[in-house]
Amino acid sequence: MPDAHNVLIVVFDGLQPSQITPELMPNLAKFADGGVTFANHHPVFPTVTRVNASSMVTGCLPGRHGLAGNTFLCRDFDPHRIIPAMEPTLQAIADATGKTLLAPTLADILGRHGREYIAIGNGTSGNAYQHNPNAAMVGGATIHPDFTLPRSLHSELETRFGAWPPQELPNTSRLAHARRIMTEYILPELNPAVALLWSSEPDKTQHEDGVGTGRANQALSEADAEFGNVMAWLEQNGRLDTTDVFIASDHGYSTISRVIPVEAMLRDSGFPTIDQNGGVAVAANGGSALFYVNNCDPGVAARFTRWLTAQDWCGPLFASERVGQPAGTLPASIIGCDGLRSPDLIMSFPWNSDANEAGYAGHAPATGGVPGQGQHGSMSRHELRNVGLARGPSLRSKTVIDTPTGNVDLAPTILRLLGITGYEGAMEGRAISEALKDETGSTRDVRTEAHEAETAGYRQKVQVSQFGGARYVDWGNRV
Repeated sequence: MPDAHNVLIVVFDGLQPSQITPELMPNLAKFADGGVTFANHHPVFPTVTRVNASSMVTGCLPGRHGLAGNTFLCRDFDPHRIIPAMEPTLQAIADATGKTLLAPTLADILGRHGREYIAIGNGTSGNAYQHNPNAAMVGGATIHPDFTLPRSLHSELETRFGAWPPQELPNTSRLAHARRIMTEYILPELNPAVALLWSSEPDKTQHEDGVGTGRANQALSEADAEFGNVMAWLEQNGRLDTTDVFIASDHGYSTISRVIPVEAMLRDSGFPTIDQNGGVAVAANGGSALFYVNNCDPGVAARFTRWLTAQDWCGPLFASERVGQPAGTLPASIIGCDGLRSPDLIMSFPWNSDANEAGYAGHAPATGGVPGQGQHGSMSRHELRNVGLARGPSLRSKTVIDTPTGNVDLAPTILRLLGITGYEGAMEGRAISEALKDETGSTRDVRTEAHEAETAGYRQKVQVSQFGGARYVDWGNRV
């Protein structure tokens, strides 16, 4: 692999493979035709943004990297309060405990080798924070409309590029501002080993309007145009021959079938708040919910599980080793969701493949929103299939890879491309050798496992694929 080259990652939040068409996204469609398509690409579960962003930069599943959801409970920070994974809270966790992620990030590793990772995006502040939480110590940066790391960079960028535009739907003006900073400052002046551009679209508009609506399609086309501007800059500046470009999305999408007020229902059923004996806390995460029981009490977990599995909206359900194995649950370890900061129980809503009005398959209940809007977070196969593309001098061309790949493979693959070794054992993803020009790829077979559990009136099934030492959740549902 060449030593002196760069990697650029572009993430489209909530983009599905079926949305990359010449009509909706001509620049991405052209990119895909000439490069590598990861046709069996996976997010991690829960299929929410900040969990997947953390897996992208650590190469680890949620149990190991320690960010359990977009909302979660962090017992070593506050054992009784559900908190949002947003920059102010994540910074408070770092100040109190020493770290927000329990695994090193790409930025941390690159910094040890005198290289830098710089991320810019117009998504949530929590997403941006996780990309380089230690920038002040390890170098590089993360740039967001609300803040930067290092902190001093925010005012410098506003002086040079002006204030960020206000949020809107589609959020194109903010993406254009981020793209301008990328092509006028980050790439030409800082020239980091790895740069990332994160688009909040189509996720932002799909949450509001639904998948496939007129404004959601507008968001796709406008985000694609900004991607085209980035690729044009690379070409005009002679950088295509030295830049490996990866395209990803953090998760797929579903349409909300109904809204389940989980916390209100469990309170009405007599479960007190977590600070009381027998109490339970719930962290709502769209198509999934995370549960924490008072003092990690196995008896409370078992009683709560009996109530939960009796609800028709309870889909796949997993238990942390710390609360035992309540009847009907599967071990959270099989999906990579057991660890120091993991929930005691984690549930996905059940789902189906019914199409919405625009023809996009996949419906599921959600913890919030309105029926007909877009949502994610569950174990639906429509959310557990996301976008993975790559193109560049180190990568194969016109290649479709059907072996399982995932967001968790991004960090180890990039480190392989940059010639940085010694971190493979700390990551749960794998370097996707079958995509690399100078490597033959693995000849091992894909191993697919079905896990089932049942109790009175409830049965679940989950499929997990393993390949190259990595594991990928294919789907899980109540059956």
